[in-house]
Amino acid sequence: MKKLLMICGMLFSVITFAHAQGGNRNGTPEERATKSTAQLTEKLTLTADQQTKVHDILLDQNTQMNKAREDAGDDRKAMRTKMMTLMQSNNEKIKAVLTDDQKKAYDTFLEERRTAMKNRMGGQGTGQPAENQ
Repeated sequence: MKKLLMICGMLFSVITFAHAQGGNRNGTPEERATKSTAQLTEKLTLTADQQTKVHDILLDQNTQMNKAREDAGDDRKAMRTKMMTLMQSNNEKIKAVLTDDQKKAYDTFLEERRTAMKNRMGGQGTGQPAENQ
């Protein structure tokens, strides 16, 4: 009986630990927007006003992407199409907030992200423009 209780206890511990490790890896839309804003602030030297505007754009994007994931269900192609459209639209909104020098740096940043995505996919890039990655 003791062995059975120990096995159940260990199993419960392993399941709890695995769940804690694999929780919401991407975070909430607010957390993702804050993280992305900080990253862009570092790369583009955003002003406080720009940070606020970019954060709002990214928060809206992340919220819409969560909704797109939920709405798409198993239709990954429809979800991807919707997300690409959202990202392209939001990249244009972000560029509208930036100065000309920051826009150039942002384009470079998007290209770096696109290259990193291709590398993660083993060189099987999607062929989409950088702002869609």
